[in-house]
Amino acid sequence: QQAGRAGRTGQGALAVLVARDDPLDTYLVHHPEALFRQPVESTVLDPDNPYVLAPHLCAAAAELPLTEDDLDLFGPATADLLPQLEARKLLRRRATAWHWTRRERAADLTDIRGEGGSPVQVVEAGTGRLLGTVDASAAHTAVHDGAVHLHQGRTYLVKHLDLDDSVALVEEAAPPYSTTARDTTAISILETTTEVPWGDARLCFGSVEVTNQVVSFLRRRLITGEVLGETKLDLPPRTLRTRAVWWTVTEDQLDDARVHPEALGGALHAAEHASIGILPLFATCDRWDIGGVSVPLHPDTLLPTVFVYDGHPGGAGFAERAFHTAARWLTATREAIASCECDSGCPSCIQSPKCGNGNDPLDKRAAIRLLATLLKSAPPQPD
Repeated sequence: QQAGRAGRTGQGALAVLVARDDPLDTYLVHHPEALFRQPVESTVLDPDNPYVLAPHLCAAAAELPLTEDDLDLFGPATADLLPQLEARKLLRRRATAWHWTRRERAADLTDIRGEGGSPVQVVEAGTGRLLGTVDASAAHTAVHDGAVHLHQGRTYLVKHLDLDDSVALVEEAAPPYSTTARDTTAISILETTTEVPWGDARLCFGSVEVTNQVVSFLRRRLITGEVLGETKLDLPPRTLRTRAVWWTVTEDQLDDARVHPEALGGALHAAEHASIGILPLFATCDRWDIGGVSVPLHPDTLLPTVFVYDGHPGGAGFAERAFHTAARWLTATREAIASCECDSGCPSCIQSPKCGNGNDPLDKRAAIRLLATLLKSAPPQPD
């Protein structure tokens, strides 16, 4: 995006890409045509997502009352959503139109369903000075009790996270370590919207519920990364209803890929990490906008399963885009892992900076074989 602005005045310009240690940059270094020979990427948005549509309807009604004739402009989900907005006293129907009911500006509405929660204020305990805020969804991992928090080049230690008041009290400090939260994530399938056979494998898209809980944090020595210790945390679980793409494989396919039971968890986990890192190449997103779960035997599918889900309530369209480009997406994922020059996995291919399990287990070679077997029966997709 920055390179596209350079040279617009007719003068010469030079753009330099400094590759980072992640699967996307690894792929781009080996496939420069993905940068220089591709059309402008598609913007991804699900206009029927109630978390997007509801505030949009409120803002529209505040500008001009909504009528029956307007409903088609906002899509088929509008008729079902309006009664919910009436029940929440955000809109009121008078005669044949819906009106905005609040004094505040509807355009400023965010999170009207209360799923995300208020941002957590980061406050210096000794002075009461507000340093900044952290999104509620990130607070459990970023400002839990004992976390090392960086703000404008200064290091702070979190003394207490008050979830009731949405405040994290911190003190300036210089600990010889950094902290990394560890969490557990479970996912359940609410509805399978679409299912496509890939030979014996299945590629699916639908609605899921993700339950995440931060359970502890590690202290790592600066520079070396040596683990100094682990501290348990008592934080409540958080749930997210969103959209996901997932794929399953059978026991025969595992035999074909020579993925034995002891390597299965590492193979699935590595494929999950790499596919999340590559997805921004096919959907306009960042790897922090999406999440993943891999399970050797998922209770809903009764098969080894890898999920990649939107990290926003109701979904944001990223998983749906992944579903429709799955063959190319997972082919690029396999190529990114295989082309990396490391022996057993590194941040450039299968390790993730946000893994709640400390990037364990991971099996690079088994992941390559597993993805190759999965892709054997993938139907062709248009470029």
